[in-house]
This record gives sequence, structure tokens and C-alpha cells, in this order.
Amino acid sequence: MKKSRIEELVIYSKSLNKPMPVVIYLPSGYDDEESLPVLYFLHGRSGDENFIKNIELDKVADRLIENEDIKPMIIVCPRIENSRGINSSPICKDVKDPYGRTINLGMYEDYFMTDIIPYIDKNFKTVKNRLGRFIGGVSAGGYAALHNALRHPDLFSKVGGHMPALELQLEDEDKQYFQNPENWNKYDPIYIAKNMEYSDTKIYLDAGDNDEGEFYKGCSVLYKNLKVKGFEVENHIFQGHHNLEYIKSNMEKYLMFYGTDNITS
Repeated sequence: MKKSRIEELVIYSKSLNKPMPVVIYLPSGYDDEESLPVLYFLHGRSGDENFIKNIELDKVADRLIENEDIKPMIIVCPRIENSRGINSSPICKDVKDPYGRTINLGMYEDYFMTDIIPYIDKNFKTVKNRLGRFIGGVSAGGYAALHNALRHPDLFSKVGGHMPALELQLEDEDKQYFQNPENWNKYDPIYIAKNMEYSDTKIYLDAGDNDEGEFYKGCSVLYKNLKVKGFEVENHIFQGHHNLEYIKSNMEKYLMFYGTDNITS
């Protein structure tokens, strides 16, 4: 059997007006397939596109695919910087939050929607519809995955927020992203879910019982908002903290969510 492989490439983003690196996992047998589902998996605040290598996602995926626990899929990790995946400024720029941490402002939602997804669909053997397109992420990447899926239910059939940075109010450290409450509501998954119509998008939420950001609270509120609307949603509290070890310990569960009942053609 041919081995899986990791490809590293750089995509020039017209939306951000700069090159952006991407890491892609291609499963064993990729070259023999006509098309495969795609999981877009987004890193957190301090991560980058190498996140999927750091958590050894390829090894977990290889094992589950080989054992036929999940169907083969392409996994894409684009660099989204510390942007929360939102359109925050027409021009890319870096600013500092009250704690001295870098915040990346720019058209990051457009970058993902109009640069990344079309490029992947054009250059790789993908299922080019929502039934074969999933999105997930961790921490700030989980927040980005959720607002992308809830704002664009026509593009994704599954979404996972893993220890997602869901806050119950606009904090001072986040005001530079959003500028005003209207923009906060525009991208807040909790607000979006409360005000959107039902879609058949499948949703997976989880956080650690000792999560330092207490993001299990936001998951609980989002879960209730989605259940009221009739969404197929599950919410889990697993043992652990807000760190990479938590993600690594639950990666098999995540891939089982994304990798079963997939459309492969």
C-alpha cells in the first residue's frame, strides 16, 4: 500500500495581499482516487500551519484509515495567523492587545473562502460540494471553524469546535478584532446560532473540564442554542486542560466524527 504524505506549499492570497503557507495531509492511495472529502483543520492563537504535524494528526489518520474506522480524507491546515478568521481590516496590519500579544488584522474570512477553498478544489482531488467538505479547529481556530460553518452552511456539512474560544461577552483584549458590538455579533457563533435558520450541518463541540479559559461554558450555551433550532449537535466535556495534550488525547474522536458517513464521489 502506498504511504500517506504531507505536502507543504505557499498560496498567494489576493485577499491579504501576501503569501500564506499551507500544510496538507494526503492519505495513502490518494493518487488512485478520483475524489476525496476534505477536512479544513484550523490552528489556534499561537499555532501555524505546522499544527497538524505537531499533534501527529497524520499518524492518527493513517491508523484509522488502515483499520477502516474512517474513510480516507484530505486534511488541510492553512495559516490563519492570530486573526480569528474574520474580516477585521481592509489592509493587513499587526497590532498589540493589552497583554502585548500580536493580533493580525485583515480580510481573513475572504482569504479562507475565496483563496484557500478554491485553490484546494482546483489543485487536489476533492469532493467539490458541501457533503464532502468539513471544517474544524482548536481554540481560536475552533471559533473560526464555527463561525465559518454557521455563516456559510452551504459550504460545509460538518464542523467541529475543539476547546473553541467561545466567550460570553466582548472582552477588552478582543475589541481590536471587532471594533464594535455589531461586528462581534456578526462573527460570534453563539449569536449566529441564536438567530439563524436550521441547516443539516452536523456539529461537534468539546472542551476540557479544567480548560483555563472555561470555554466549556460557551460550548454549553452554543449547544443549547443549536438544539433549540433542531441541529444535529453533540457537546462533550473531556478530562484535560486548554493545551495541545488535550487535543492529541482526543484526536481519534475528532477524526471519527469527520471521517464516517462521508460522501466520496
